[in-house]
This record gives sequence, structure tokens and C-alpha cells, in this order.
Amino acid sequence: MARSVLSRYLDPATLSRVASRHVEPRGLVMGNLAGAHKSPLSGFAVEFAGHREYVWGDDPRHIDWRLYFTRDKYFIKQYEMETNFVAHLVLDTSASMRYGEGTEQKLSYAAKMAATLGFSIIRQNDKVSLATFDDQVRGFIPPSNSMAQVMRMTEHLDEMNPVEKTDMGTCLTEIAGRMHRREIVMIFSDFFTDLESLESALQLMRFSQHDVVLFQVMHHDELNFEFDGMVKFAGLEDTDELLTQTEDIRRGYLKAVEDFNTGLMDVCQRNRIERVEVDTRRDVAEVLIDYLNQRSRQVRGR
Repeated sequence: MARSVLSRYLDPATLSRVASRHVEPRGLVMGNLAGAHKSPLSGFAVEFAGHREYVWGDDPRHIDWRLYFTRDKYFIKQYEMETNFVAHLVLDTSASMRYGEGTEQKLSYAAKMAATLGFSIIRQNDKVSLATFDDQVRGFIPPSNSMAQVMRMTEHLDEMNPVEKTDMGTCLTEIAGRMHRREIVMIFSDFFTDLESLESALQLMRFSQHDVVLFQVMHHDELNFEFDGMVKFAGLEDTDELLTQTEDIRRGYLKAVEDFNTGLMDVCQRNRIERVEVDTRRDVAEVLIDYLNQRSRQVRGR
């Protein structure tokens, strides 16, 4: 049972290509384990950061005696600690994510992305949490860097039942309240929601100095509208149906998608949030490798 659940969300070929690449935090992180990332706190280990004047109670072992002989004052050596980070994976499980079939279904695709990233992050000894939501928060798995977390995540993903509408702004605000430190927040959704309420929730995350990434998971049909002839369109989050000649609405539909995505991009730019557009026709490994390579270049270029 456990192995079959894992195989639905973790593909060995994808893991072999992705797991060797690190997810690197932008800027300093805060954690409670020794890890591979710079902390904003100063300690007495790892890498020299600077000096401060000695005050009563400081350990004399950290006095810089060479500086004392040149300045005739006591100074303490300070070092940057290395620590771990927490990546919060947030998955939209609303009915609109049900669109598509097989490996190209949006929810299945997004779940595999989240599970693969979660495995990779845990493999580098950092922590991962998982939250799922539609019109309410459906589940929350607290952060852990144990490999058992991968099983907990995939078992929860296997219990998803995407039938409800989404209330993204309210749910993300609630999930943000469970985050206590500046960390990475990766949200997987099509983001078909009210952008004003979404922005309010994202601003709350950014106010807490979280590094927020939006993976906008879209089916190829939604991006390109490659339909011909008479087609009946049925709503996934309501009972509306539309029978129409696709040629009559193609231009208007594509313009509406373009306008919506421009609005979402404006939200991201105003709040310094990264948006990654994902077409479910692409290979999951290729999407993640491209993203992680780009992120690594940005972090190292800072």
C-alpha cells in the first residue's frame, strides 16, 4: 500500500534528475538545526562575520587578541551560523484543478511537483510542510525533515477530493498564520480566484518576510484553446454549461486569459513574488530543473 501511494506521486526517473539539485533560500534563513544556509543570527561557529566590542559576560575565548594589541580595546570575533530552512508547500485542491486527464490533469500534476520538491528539500536536510485547501483548509502536515514526512505527504495527497470551489484569500491567510519564521512558501494552483483577496493574503506572507513562489499550473487547453467545431463547456465549480462554436469565442477567451495572467503578474511584481507558469503538457522533471537552475543562478548572483 505504502509503495503504491509513493509511486503515484514520486517517479524514480524524475527524482534521479531533480533530487541532486538544491532548493536554495534567498537571503538569510532561520531554523533550529545545523544546515547549509546562512542564518541572520550571529554565533561562534562556521564562518567569520566581523567584530563587536567586548561586554561583561562574553566568553574571553572569543576575544581577538591581535586587535587588542593594535587598538588597546577588547573585541569579540563573531561568526555566521549555518542553519536549515522550512519550505511550506501549499496545494489548491479545488474543483477547477480537476481539469485534464491522466498525467496532464492539473491537480495530479501539481501534486507530483509538490511531492518531488518536498522529497528533494528533505533530502538536503531541510524541513517541509504541506497544506491543502479549497474553500477551507483541508489539511496541514507540520514541518519535518524526516523521510517519513514524504509518506505522510503522499498519503494526504491520495485522500484529496476536488469537488469544492476555492476561497483562496481566506485559506492562504489562515495558512500564513501557522508560519512563524521567514521561510519559503510555494503555492501550487491555477489561481482562478479574486486577485484582490489573493493579494491581501500574499502581502501578509511578504510582511512576514517569507519568500513566496507561485506555480501557476495550467492545462495546455486553457493556455492555447485548441478546440475545433461545436463544443459543450461545463463548469467544474458550478453547474453552468455553454454549447458554442469554438471559433466564435477563441479570440475573446484568449484575451481574457491574457488579461487575467497580466493581472496576476502585476500582483507578483508589486509584492516581489516569483510566478512560474506551468503547462501540464511539459515533463515535470524539465519544469523543476529549469526552475531550480534559474533560482540557483539568482541566489548566487545576489
